[in-house]
Amino acid sequence: MNVLRLPLFRTLMLALLGAWSAAALALDPINTGFFGNTAIKGYDAVAYHTDHKPVKGSKDYTVEWMGATWRFASAEHRDAFKADPERYAPQYGGYCAYAVSQNSTAGIDPEAFTVIGDKLYLNYDKTIQEKWEADRDAYIRDADRLWPGLLQK
Repeated sequence: MNVLRLPLFRTLMLALLGAWSAAALALDPINTGFFGNTAIKGYDAVAYHTDHKPVKGSKDYTVEWMGATWRFASAEHRDAFKADPERYAPQYGGYCAYAVSQNSTAGIDPEAFTVIGDKLYLNYDKTIQEKWEADRDAYIRDADRLWPGLLQK
């Protein structure tokens, strides 16, 4: 390789690496984890509201919304979500609600959830859920305030 071209090559490689890193670190509005594009790890968002428990969704009943694939246990649940996704989708894009209240994001355990009114909140795990439950109104206020800024980072 020509000695004069080496600095140009390095500069181009660093620019490409920087662009890739920035894209990789951008926060997706819907938490789909590291692999695939499925929201709530494939669980049915409507079931949390209607069945009051986590229910695994099916590949047979899906909706594409906000850049993610949402799975449902039935056509009825799929259709309810399609009609009003904001009502059924988890708060904060399906990231851990406690983490968002701390100005951060984290993955979730679909079994660690709370439905308050018509809003679904997910947590990282059962231990974090217990912490969340201890002062959830304050955590919700903080998360509601911080969430828009997290999306813009």
